Amino acid sequence: MEKPCLDNSALRAVDAYCEYKRIVGDDDGGQLFTPKQYEEYKKKMLPQRAKNRLYVSFGVPGGIDCKLIGPETQCFCSHRYKQHRTDFEAVPSERPLSLPCQVGGCPCSAYQYVPRIGPNPVRCSCKHFPRDHSEATGLLCKKCSSCSGFKSPSTCGCGQPCSAHQTLVETKLERESRGRPTGRDVLYAAMGGLTGFSSLLDGYLSLEASGSDQDRENVCQPRSPASRIKVAFTKAPISVHRKRDTKKL
Repeated sequence: MEKPCLDNSALRAVDAYCEYKRIVGDDDGGQLFTPKQYEEYKKKMLPQRAKNRLYVSFGVPGGIDCKLIGPETQCFCSHRYKQHRTDFEAVPSERPLSLPCQVGGCPCSAYQYVPRIGPNPVRCSCKHFPRDHSEATGLLCKKCSSCSGFKSPSTCGCGQPCSAHQTLVETKLERESRGRPTGRDVLYAAMGGLTGFSSLLDGYLSLEASGSDQDRENVCQPRSPASRIKVAFTKAPISVHRKRDTKKL
């Protein structure tokens, strides 16, 4: 099989398209914007996202963020977070914030995360999967009449039942007031709660420290050669004195 080979111009075109999709998402309706339309879109949307970004997480109120939602994270309605409304010119004042699904014909009125065990979502206490329940308010089961709404008895990695968790949508100020990291301002659509690579882990695995991301970045920054030399220099006299002391003994 012949290995495909792209020249530099083709590689730059691929990078430009990937950047375009991260910024625009599905807002172009499947028809690529013209360069003029693309610039007008960025001029309007990028400042709006920096100001009104919404952070989405899943966890027990008052506890850790067990799951941070990203663009590809599925909702109860089976559609992904990026297919829900995530951009607002002005963030609504009512709480909880509802992010309705924008896929045509989907009755989902608010993004709701469903935990997964491996590749499959957790089951309801009525033994049926989320797909067997209505996406409308109430989440009633379509296969049985005894179900009062989707409620899973499965236990999360944090030790609490999934039914004790909730999907939280919050602004940057609200998240900072809880002592949670908010990361840098990003231009991409539907970033949700992702603030770094550790956000891809479940909360009980990453256990991100409260506070600014800059503090964690400083800890993780590789030391410069000068700093390593300084550390070695400060440690050297201690070992020398110890050797001299042993000779005296």
